[in-house]
Amino acid sequence: THKPHTVVFDLSDTKTVLNAAEDILKYLGHVDILINNAGISFRGTIVDTGLDVDKKVMETNYFGPIALTKALLPSMIKRRQGHIVAISSVQGKISIPFRSAYAASKHATQAFFDCLRAEVEQYDIDVTVISPGYIQTNLSLNAVTADGSRYGVMDKNTAEGQTAAEVAQVVLSAVGQKKKEVLVAGLTPSLAVYLRNLFPRLFFTLMASRAKKERKAKDS
Repeated sequence: THKPHTVVFDLSDTKTVLNAAEDILKYLGHVDILINNAGISFRGTIVDTGLDVDKKVMETNYFGPIALTKALLPSMIKRRQGHIVAISSVQGKISIPFRSAYAASKHATQAFFDCLRAEVEQYDIDVTVISPGYIQTNLSLNAVTADGSRYGVMDKNTAEGQTAAEVAQVVLSAVGQKKKEVLVAGLTPSLAVYLRNLFPRLFFTLMASRAKKERKAKDS
């Protein structure tokens, strides 16, 4: 029905994001549905991670998407129509050891789009936050480590996660039903989210135990 139009840009570079948004609006006139989906993961200890790595992850996962969202938002408000989707993560709700930069960026994403949802409701604009668990993608392979290098390992949980097609179908369904939030995860991650909220002390104990086990496995 509509001829595809591709605009390539670097999410970690705010200037290119703004230029891309300008090109998109120039070509299409408006955006009906914006799905913020790109991102980068992280593996490493906090004590060994340089601040530049934290900034890189935050630029890609948080500042890039919100820059694009802000650039396209005025046109949606003017039309009083639009749907904004943020692909966050279960780690936007809970934090697990050795994922600090990634979890922080997703927590920020969750908070921003929760605020946005409340602010744009008066303009009839919908906001949906999708929080997936593990998905069969190259996310772990391309994750950055404490020194900024590529992780290059396919994690077992990632390899055994849901397929991208399955998660995409959930996203489409959520948009169609105008859901405000969807948790797309297996039993264990879902339980962890509720455990963090209802029994935080137990959750913190379990995470500390997990950190010790992972550190011991790496040292052996």
